[in-house]
Amino acid sequence: MSKQNVIFFDIDGTLLDDNKQLPKETKRAIQQLQDNGEIIAIATGRAPFMYESLREELNIDTFVSFNGQYVVVKGEEVYKNPLDVSSLLELTEVGLTHNHPIVYMDQEDMKANVPEHDYINRSIATLKIKQFPRHDPHYYKGREILQSLFFCSEGEEVFYQQRFPSFDFVRWHPVSVDVLPKGGSKAIGINKAIEALGVSKENIYAFGDGLNDMEMLSNVEKSVAMGNAEDEVKRVAKYVTKDVDQNGIMHGLKMVGLL
Repeated sequence: MSKQNVIFFDIDGTLLDDNKQLPKETKRAIQQLQDNGEIIAIATGRAPFMYESLREELNIDTFVSFNGQYVVVKGEEVYKNPLDVSSLLELTEVGLTHNHPIVYMDQEDMKANVPEHDYINRSIATLKIKQFPRHDPHYYKGREILQSLFFCSEGEEVFYQQRFPSFDFVRWHPVSVDVLPKGGSKAIGINKAIEALGVSKENIYAFGDGLNDMEMLSNVEKSVAMGNAEDEVKRVAKYVTKDVDQNGIMHGLKMVGLL
């Protein structure tokens, strides 16, 4: 069993600030950890193609994407957990009757089932990424869809949660939720990653801020919630650091004794 520490970082609100920028102190902290021989990994709800440049900038080749449904360790795919296709198609059909579109996502791309929708435009724009989902209502055919983005206002997901018990709906934007296989989480993805790495759970750390980080922070003993995290997220973490734009990553790493 390897004695190396592995530190998993969420992206939005954790590594990146509200402007989707990587603070200089955060980058310096990551480089220090790597110089010390630690393994740096990402655990995010984003698709891999949404943060390829960030991985290159930080020299990261181990990551958990789609909230745990797609795991790559040292550049090699080790785990995939796709959505059930028949349930996904039913969700698509029901959503269309309520003007709630969907975006299908695999590790390579994302496509929308409608040509245009304000909810898609508004939510995707906040990610400040180059890619934007083009229209392809049949993108699911012959592919493993690892996560979907479903677009509805806050509270409207309750209907779908009751109608589709095989899915989890996790809100990440006022007009959008992530659609995951029931029980899928970053925590499961992290477990798959550390199995492949041969690292003990005692050597795992995790930083996050969002509702989709709660399972991860609950299950990782040395967990750190960002100061900008929601109160319910802070309650499940072992430590709470400063805000992302107040050198929260550097401060948190010092809190847990890694720097």
